[in-house]
Amino acid sequence: MQTTTTDADIDIREATLDDVDALNKLENACFDSDRISRRSFRWMIEKGHSLLLVAFIDQQLVGYVLLLYSQGTSLGRVYSLAVDARFRKAGIAARLMQEAETRALEEGRSFLRLEVRPDNHGAIRLYEKLDYQPFDIVTDFYEDHADALRMMKVLHHQPEITHPEVAHYSQTTDFTCGPACLMMAMKTYDAPLALDRRLEFQLWREATTIFMTSGHGGCSPQGLALAAYRRGLNTTLVINSDLIPFVGGVRSEDKKAVIECVHQDFVEQISSSEIKQQHNTVDTALLKHYLDQGALALVLISSYRLNQSKSPHWVLVVSVSDTFVYFHDPDVDLDDNKSLTDSGYIPVTHKEFNRMLGYGKPRYQAAVIVSDRVLK
Repeated sequence: MQTTTTDADIDIREATLDDVDALNKLENACFDSDRISRRSFRWMIEKGHSLLLVAFIDQQLVGYVLLLYSQGTSLGRVYSLAVDARFRKAGIAARLMQEAETRALEEGRSFLRLEVRPDNHGAIRLYEKLDYQPFDIVTDFYEDHADALRMMKVLHHQPEITHPEVAHYSQTTDFTCGPACLMMAMKTYDAPLALDRRLEFQLWREATTIFMTSGHGGCSPQGLALAAYRRGLNTTLVINSDLIPFVGGVRSEDKKAVIECVHQDFVEQISSSEIKQQHNTVDTALLKHYLDQGALALVLISSYRLNQSKSPHWVLVVSVSDTFVYFHDPDVDLDDNKSLTDSGYIPVTHKEFNRMLGYGKPRYQAAVIVSDRVLK
């Protein structure tokens, strides 16, 4: 039985802990799988980097929408939307979405993304009516192995995307973000290329400095530049310092000696190659100069502004508009409710991205610019 109502009857506010029981009841009534638990609702309300809005009619909770915010970016994700079946013709879902968009924009979010089942025609019609556009399909997304249609809405303005079809590859270890970024770039210029762990580890072996803070080492900009050059890409290495990268985080003198030896070998190999070198500050203006020519950029950042982890991290910058930098992050943190939707074409303002650039004290900046053509 459908219940009729008007916009004036609908009250929307942020959820509180007092709403958890009603939210849990609604969740169980609306979904057979992929349910949000009572514990997760509590966490989202108390600690989550999120927005949970609830809709009431006559003091009865009849719907909710949950947005997840990616820290340090202009991106939000519609994680879940549910409306009591008795009120699904009352415009509650649209009201919740519109209110969520307004609040997301007030929080500095310029893009909202979501996933929806391709056979959920009612939800798709709603999202299309609200100007969400499909941009991808991810296979085996839901618990029952159903696919998901990805959709996005630009809350600010539609930016120019230099590379609209850059493949995403998720690093399979904690230490292969650099190789994963290079693999994404390689496939952009060589579509038939297969991306797999064998290639990931081969690139890592070529580019690693052996040791960093402990365990397996990450990849230096010099090593990644050489790996890209060996595979036929026009390569430019931009660094702001001649310091040996990452060595400051290593206490063992023996490990430092290994890093210094490997680094010096990389430097000598680059000097005898056709890799272009620049001693310059890495910023969004420099990256835009190269990306406007069709290049891609492997860029070293501090991951702190993304996940509060003070570690060096490589991302692939795929486009720079007048307002935003867009990058692919190879690190998909599934434990933080993230998906590939949150890790590709991540929009960040110029100001925010400039804050991310570099690692350590003094801040070491590096970018490996790659292209299938000669750049100016």
